[in-house]
Formats: sequence, C-alpha cells, structure tokens
Amino acid sequence: MQPEISRSHGSCISTGKPEDRAGSRPARSGALRRLRPRHYGWLVALACTILIGALPVGAQDWPTKPIEVVVGYPPGGGTDMISRAISDVGAKYLGQPLVVNNKPGATGIIGSQYVFSSKPDGYTLLVAGGSETVSVPNFKTLPFNPITDFDPIIRLMIERIGFYVRTDSPWKSMKDFVEDAKKNPDKYTYATSGVGGLHHATVMVTEKRTGMRLTHVPHKGGAETLAALAGGHVNVAMASPNEAYALVQGGRVRCLAITSLTRSPTEPNTPFMRELGYDVYIENQKGFVYPKGVPQPIRQKIHDALKKAFDDPQFKANAAKMQLELAYLNGEDFRKAMKSMFDQIGESV
Repeated sequence: MQPEISRSHGSCISTGKPEDRAGSRPARSGALRRLRPRHYGWLVALACTILIGALPVGAQDWPTKPIEVVVGYPPGGGTDMISRAISDVGAKYLGQPLVVNNKPGATGIIGSQYVFSSKPDGYTLLVAGGSETVSVPNFKTLPFNPITDFDPIIRLMIERIGFYVRTDSPWKSMKDFVEDAKKNPDKYTYATSGVGGLHHATVMVTEKRTGMRLTHVPHKGGAETLAALAGGHVNVAMASPNEAYALVQGGRVRCLAITSLTRSPTEPNTPFMRELGYDVYIENQKGFVYPKGVPQPIRQKIHDALKKAFDDPQFKANAAKMQLELAYLNGEDFRKAMKSMFDQIGESV
C-alpha cells in the first residue's frame, strides 16, 4: 500500500489543526523563527525530492547484473534468432549482458511458466507474442493468464502467416477456396506444424469467420508441412512467407492470402484477409514481456534501451541477413495486438 502522501501528487498538505492557523499559532522556536518565508519553498522541494527519490532506489541502480532472456523454443528458430540479435546489441545500451536461456517445451509454455514464477525484479525477460501467448492458452488450462499476468515491454518483429496451395490448384483466389470449402464441408485438408499452435488457430479463426470447415492434418514442423503440400498429400498448408519462399520461387506453391493487416514484402501481390472482407488478423509476433510486478521505472528503462538497440544499424543489418521482418510496437500497443489475437482465437476454439 502506498503511503498517504502519494495521493497529494507532489504537493505538501498541512495536517495542522484549525486553531494552529495565523493568529492562534504558538510562537515558533528559535530555528524556525530565523527561517524566512522564501526558505520554505526549497525546504519543501528538498523533502519531496528525498521522499520521491527513496521510492525507486532499485530502479535507479538497475541493472547491476546480467539479465536473463528466456526463449521457450530450441536454438536456431526465428524466436531464438531475434532474441540473440537484440541481446547482442542491447547490452551496450543497458550496461549489462542480456543472456539468452532456451527453455523449450510444450509450444513455449515451459519458458512462459518459468518467467511467470520468477521474481519480478527486472532480471528475467520472456520472449513472447506467438503461440505460447495467444494460441496455446486457449486450448489448455494454465496457471497464468498470458495477457494480464505479464507486462509487455516492446515488440520487435512479426512473422506473417499465409494460406498456401500448389500452383496447379483449382483455386485461383482465397474467395474461390472459401466458397468451394463452404459447399464441401470437411472435404479439404490443411497442414500445420501442430495442434494448438498459431497456424492451427489461424485456420480455426478463419473457419469461424467465413463459415467453411476443413480437416486438420498436423505435422511436426514447417518443413514437413510444406513438403506435404508440395507432395500433394494435403490441399492447403499454413506457413510463413519466409518458410515458403523457396517453393514459391521454384514455382511449386503459391499463396492465396496473408492474415496480416498489410501485404507482405515477400508476397506483395498477395492480398491480406481484411482486404478481401474477412475479419481475420493473426500474426506470429515476437517481443519482450516481464512477469507482472516489475516496477514501472525499470520497465521504462529497459524499453528505452531496447528501442535504442532496435534502431541501431548493427541490429537492423543482422536482422536483414536473417530475413526477419522488424515491426516495433511499444508495450501498450503490443499488449493490444496480442489481446486482439488472443480474443479472436478464444472465440473460435
């Protein structure tokens, strides 16, 4: 509980009794008598400065040791790559190393649980925004709420999601596919990288909002998903433009639609769902969040340092080499974007 003085918003409120006002106030002591009215202002300012400065001492000193960056996936993937790229550059703006710690398992939930249970002192960050945040928690009961039990700090990148078909597919557009699928419920199959993941959830949202019904064929990863499509084993595959790039360039598959709010730089001729009149907005976002309870001054301090790292030419060059699509959002806008996706999926599961 904050002390009562915090409600004064920095002003000093007299607690003297009415009879102590001018005319009935007892004589001042010698020390106080020697103080002239003009001295009171700086005394009050000094007192308030001491009080205010005493509150965030930890924030003023922070960080005094390395900061752990928890990645809920194995090394080598997009989540891991963006984490290491920003951590390498961010250290020079924070004055302490950012140490990536991979804790894979349960589609990112192992890492999320670890950070949720950590001390809210600013030394444990979670890379979040994807399946572990907006999708998986809608499929199973967890001891935490991914939206309200964490405080977003910064969004760094997005990975778009597309509906891919073979180049010889009879559907020339997303509208063709939706209309055909609505007339033939459960006839057509789609591949994703697993049950409960973001790609699976994206199709469920699309089914809910278009009225079509498809049959899910889960696989163990993006490579298997696209191989199943290229081999003619499924009708549709959910993938990111980067994952599908080689097959698209090779003329083996094409994209019907993207589920972002804008067209993809990798697929500039492919429309996005809202452009076609379908209210579907799902992206694989990646950014940093804290467990609830980290003091606001620390949250602001790390945001500012990471934003400087985000704008650093070295980071941008490294991200470009890895073909990562950077997309900054501040903490509050990152929360809104995650909640939008979390709610869409929750309504469709």
